[in-house]
Amino acid sequence: MAGKRHTPEQIIGLLRQAEVDLGSGLSMAQVCQRLAVSEQTFYRWRSQYGGMKADEMKRLRELEAENARLKKLVAEQALDILMLKETAQGKF
Repeated sequence: MAGKRHTPEQIIGLLRQAEVDLGSGLSMAQVCQRLAVSEQTFYRWRSQYGGMKADEMKRLRELEAENARLKKLVAEQALDILMLKETAQGKF
């Protein structure tokens, strides 16, 4: 699917504006047209990011990055352990 890629922080801002627009009487179709996204995309965004604030999103991204780093570290340690076992068994 080609199109714009929005950062989570941008999405949160767009969702806030959309809620204001909906509250002022615009239809969902009009709001989605203003955002230049489909209603499906809007609803997906709202389910993913609807209750989040920008600082919460930043913290989530930090935690995801740390999680990825820790998974890589565990994988590297598992390889080290495997190599040590093979070396100890004389399979080198």
